[in-house]
Amino acid sequence: MSAWFCFLSVPVFASAVVVQVNDAAGKPLADVVVYAEPESGAAVPGNPKPALIEQAGLQFKPLVSVIQAGSQVSFPNNDKVRHHIYSFSPAKKFDQKLYSGVAAAPQVFDKAGTVVLGCNIHDRMIAYVKVVDTPYFAKSGADGVARVDVPVAGKYTLRVWHFNMAAGAAAEQPLTVKAGDAAAIFKLAMKPPVAGTETHAH
Repeated sequence: MSAWFCFLSVPVFASAVVVQVNDAAGKPLADVVVYAEPESGAAVPGNPKPALIEQAGLQFKPLVSVIQAGSQVSFPNNDKVRHHIYSFSPAKKFDQKLYSGVAAAPQVFDKAGTVVLGCNIHDRMIAYVKVVDTPYFAKSGADGVARVDVPVAGKYTLRVWHFNMAAGAAAEQPLTVKAGDAAAIFKLAMKPPVAGTETHAH
């Protein structure tokens, strides 16, 4: 089984979901994308916000980004060498040829899915953009904790995703938010580290 989780309701009057994500050995996982979508299929607010993924020290920073579909992402190059960044992912295909400084124009990520970034010049450069159809999302820190703010009442599907999880697809569970906080715990089985991410600064 690749993912284990439990759900708790905590009667504190706030609209937040606090999620703890660990690996199979119980170690907290950083860079886990956590997002909530209404179970009813109800429309969610469209609130795409600009994001930035820089190139510095021959790395993409941050390693993992999460954005709502429709967001623009800029890719400034703060290295002294030029980069040629690209993605072949179905959710977003693009190619920004050799450049330094600020790229000519931001890229619009208008389709939900997972986008893997690379550099044609520096093969070990890699980053991930998780594009979601909801504004209710967060990313876990070094302690494995992510806090997702949601409307006070409603039924949601809570999903978690990590670029190196063994299952590939996001793990999920149903979630009911009433007049209080909710808490969830996920345990994810992981694959061996992806080349280029082992020493990445989170």
